[in-house]
Parts: sequence; C-alpha cells; structure tokens
Amino acid sequence: MAIKLNFYVAFMFLFTYYFKEVDSLVEFTNVQCESLDKDFALFEYCILKSVNRTYKYVSGKVKLLKTPITKIKIRFGLYKRLNGYKPFLYNMTLDVCRFLNSSNRNPVASYFYSWFKDYSNINHSCPYDHDIVLDKMPYHSVNNKLTKILPFPEGKYMIECHWIAYDINRAITKFYWTLT
Repeated sequence: MAIKLNFYVAFMFLFTYYFKEVDSLVEFTNVQCESLDKDFALFEYCILKSVNRTYKYVSGKVKLLKTPITKIKIRFGLYKRLNGYKPFLYNMTLDVCRFLNSSNRNPVASYFYSWFKDYSNINHSCPYDHDIVLDKMPYHSVNNKLTKILPFPEGKYMIECHWIAYDINRAITKFYWTLT
C-alpha cells in the first residue's frame, strides 16, 4: 500500500511539473448558411471541408445582388448544447460599418478583425460593392485566439449570426464547434 501511495505521489509531482498548462482545442463540426432574402444576397457555397483528421477549414462566398451596401449590422449569439442549444454568455448586435471604421483605433475591434483578415476580403469599411468571400479559414486560427485569451468550459457550441442590412434580416449563418 505504501509503495502504491509513493508511486502515486511521485507521478502527480512529475505530471504537474511537466504539464503546467492545459490547452483546449477548438474543432469545427458543421456550418450552415441560409439566405432569407434571395433578391438581396445568395450563398454560392458555404462548406466545412475536412482535409484530414487534424486539418479542417471553413469556406464561403456570398453574392451581393443589391450593391453598394452602406448599412450593415450583425446580431450574434453564442449557444451551448445542453439538451438542445441554449443561449450562453453573448447575445449582441454590432454595427459592422462603424466597427470596421474603428478597427485601426480600437484594440478590441482590431483583435477581432485580425481573426478574418488573412482569409477574407472584408478588409475595408463600408460601402460594400463586391461579393464577400471567406476562403479556407482553418480552425487553428480561431483555436489559439479563442482558447488562450477567452477561456470557455468544454462542450459543444454554436455561434448564430443574423446579417441585417438596412434594418432587414437578410441571412443567417451558424457555426458549430466543440471545445475539448
């Protein structure tokens, strides 16, 4: 009994010495896109591509049919799966044009803008007069920024975004992911 206890104490000492920090892992599980106003915008594609077990990426393209667009808002909510998806922590509306105009001055805006700048053509403020493309954004880019800076409990999550142009709900995107 004493040998087992000594072995356990030595194991716990070595384990805590070598593994000081536990990192979480974000993994996309699904993406859904729906255009609510087909005369305003159409999704050409919205996919989650799994290249292998460790590399997945999200791609999407929205064709804007009524350009230029000068007034855009996004209402997003974070949902956690607990016997169905329930609201969790965030539910807010953001004026996209104002946010992108302040991205060079506001540190929070520039931080979130940095998530997408390498993978999309959303690199300027309003007006938008071209299609919006999100090209091969891997979950590795979100993984480091989400788990290191914004710690979350493990579980299955969904981010639901309502894209509102000129105060009319135009599209819904849903990103499903797990945190382990």
